[in-house]
Formats: sequence, structure tokens, C-alpha cells
Amino acid sequence: MILVRKIRFCFLSLIAVWVSFPTHAAEKFAVQPDVIVDASGCGDCTSIQDALDSVAMFPYQRTVILIRNGVYQEKIRITKNYVTLLGESRDSTRIEYAQLRTDWEANRDFYGPGVVNIDADDIIIQNLTIRNTQPEIGPHAFAIYGYGTRVVLDKCTITSKGGDTVSLWNYKTGLYYHCNCHFEGAVDFVCPRGWCFIRDSEFYEVKKTASVWHAGHFAEGQKLVIVNSSFDGVPGFQLGRHHYDAQFLFMNCLFSGNMADTPVYLNSYEDATRNNPIQWGDRVYFYQCRQKGNSYPWISDCLPSNVTADSIDAAWTFNGVWNPENTQPLQVTTSKTEGNVLTLYFSEPVTVKGNPALICSQGGKFEIVKRRFLDINELDFYWEADFPIPVSGIYTLIDGAIIASNAYVEQRSLGPFEL
Repeated sequence: MILVRKIRFCFLSLIAVWVSFPTHAAEKFAVQPDVIVDASGCGDCTSIQDALDSVAMFPYQRTVILIRNGVYQEKIRITKNYVTLLGESRDSTRIEYAQLRTDWEANRDFYGPGVVNIDADDIIIQNLTIRNTQPEIGPHAFAIYGYGTRVVLDKCTITSKGGDTVSLWNYKTGLYYHCNCHFEGAVDFVCPRGWCFIRDSEFYEVKKTASVWHAGHFAEGQKLVIVNSSFDGVPGFQLGRHHYDAQFLFMNCLFSGNMADTPVYLNSYEDATRNNPIQWGDRVYFYQCRQKGNSYPWISDCLPSNVTADSIDAAWTFNGVWNPENTQPLQVTTSKTEGNVLTLYFSEPVTVKGNPALICSQGGKFEIVKRRFLDINELDFYWEADFPIPVSGIYTLIDGAIIASNAYVEQRSLGPFEL
């Protein structure tokens, strides 16, 4: 009888999620999730870390992990590339844990000093809340911590009462993109190293300290760009500071009247041996920013030389090596035929979902050649008809899906294409 009740409960829960889910995450992800996390036991796993551990040791393709509503009181560590953590709803899918950095350093565990620890590339975290619930205001208390590159945070609420709430610290090759997020914490609570672009987000400072921080000493082009965002906090909170070479650009941002009249500053120590060399000078820029009440003179318009306002976007921030806002379908660059096999070459690594097949406008069907797909930008399709492979035509994908492996805000799939 207990088993019957549980099956019935899970069935009803599944129906409820199916009814509500299409208006949220499933609308964005046409591909079905690979793993479902449900704290009630109605999914594949009951914990997020169990779901992450279920991913292959060497994941060459994107894995989508759907996290159903619930409070997951756990620390997690992401060590596999190409992982998407997709919450059922931003406010009701919550990862919470109390962790001070000093406590972790005194008693180190496998997971790391943050609530979410990222040791992998091309990670997407969407539509959920991450909270470091330790109660002290001020000390280091990471909500997100890591060293990967091409990390996307989208429609997330990320909070801590401590400092360094979001600490992505790959100072050599780190590329970070955040949009539609709420960030909250104490000193330096958003503090990227490398390249970072943030848009349409809210920042709230809980202490009279600097809100944002940047380290860009490894390459002159490294920068933190914040666009169409708002800053608020306790009376007297500061905008930002840095300890290393850094570059800040604020564009179309709104600053609260609570913000102190303190420009973004270089933090120096009386002990000169603790100070870092500054190679490229003071690089803090503003464009069309405003402040409620009095507007401080230092937020007046100024841009880097040879840069126009309409050129400032994510692709520019990342020097053209990554555009997480790209929404174009996957591009087939070239193709070849050999016998009954059609090989397609793409402009980037791709992920195969299900059993995709191609239909040609001239007639005939191609089945994908199943194999262990690696980090690869070519796929083979087998032609089963008894007449020659069409050398041209419009090709349309049916069944399954082929998506970009790298991290993008919007899922990029293979659409119809012409050979």
C-alpha cells in the first residue's frame, strides 16, 4: 500500500510539473533533460551532487540536469564540462548551505569553499537560487566559487551576507557571462578575474564596502563590463575597488542614492610588499549612467579610446573568441560524401541528443552513425536508399536533436540547411 501511494504521489507530481513546466524552463530547452533531480524521490536523483556524479567521467557532450522545485541543502562541486543546471523555477528551486571560507580552510572537504564550486568549462546555471546561509555580515562566504571558463549565470538569485559571493577566478582564460540575475553580499561580492560581461542584473550591498571587484592583470584586454543594471545597498555602500590591474566599464546603469561618493579605487597597503604592480593605469569608464538624487561627477560619460558605445556588447568584451548571446542555428561549414556516408562539418563542437536523422528535399533519409561522440565538430549520416546520395538540396533534421556543446544563453540547435 505504501508503494502504491508513493507511485501515485510521484505520478501526480509529474503531472503537476508537466503542466507548469512548459511556461518556464522547457520552453527554452526543446531537448529533454538528461537527468531529473527531485527531492521527493520522483526523479532520477534526490540530490544535485548525485546527478552530477552520474555524468560520465569524460563528458564530451552537454548534459542537461533539470532540478525540480525544492530546497537542496547541500554543497556541490561541478567537475565535468558541458553541464547545464536548470531550475524548475527561480524562486522555488534553491541550493542552500552555510559555509565560511575560514571554516573550510580549517577543515577542507572535497567540494570546495563555496556552495556551488565550479572546476569545469562551459557550465550553464539557469533559473534557480543559490544562497550561502552563514549569518555573519562581512567575512568571505562564497555562494559560487570556481576556476572554469565560459560560465553562464542566467535568471539566478545568488546571495550571501559575506564577501566574495560570486568568485570566478580563472585569471588567465576565464570568460564569464551573467544576465537577469540578482547578486547580494558584502565586500567585493561580485569579483571576477579575467573577462566578465553582466547585463540586466541587480546588485545589493549589505555592508558599507565595495560592491564589485576585478582582476585583469594577466592580459591588457581583460575587463568587467556591466550593462543595464542597478546598484543599491545600505547607506554608504561603495561601488567598487581592485587590488590588481583592472578595467571596469559601467553602461546604462542606475545607482542608488545610498551609494557613497567614492569612485572605484585601487586598494593599497601600508606594507608596500603586499601591493601589486599596476601596468596599465586607472581604467574605470562610464556611459549614460545615472544616480537617484545627486549624481556624482565621477560617473560622467567616458569611454576607452577607439571604442564607441554601440560596439560594446558581450562579443566585444570577450575579444570575439566567445559570444554567449549568439542565437543563430548551428552552422554546417562543409560536407563530403564517401560511399553511403554523408559527413557534415560544423563550426564548433556539437552534442547529439537521441537518434537524429536528416531528410533531404530531394527525397530520402539519412540515419546518424552512432558512436562514442567526442569533443567533435563532425558527424556522419548513413544513406540507406538504393539511389545515389543527393549532392544538393535542403536538409531538415527529424527526431532527436543536434545542439552546440559550448555554453550559450539560448540553446543553439541545427536547423534546416542547404548543401
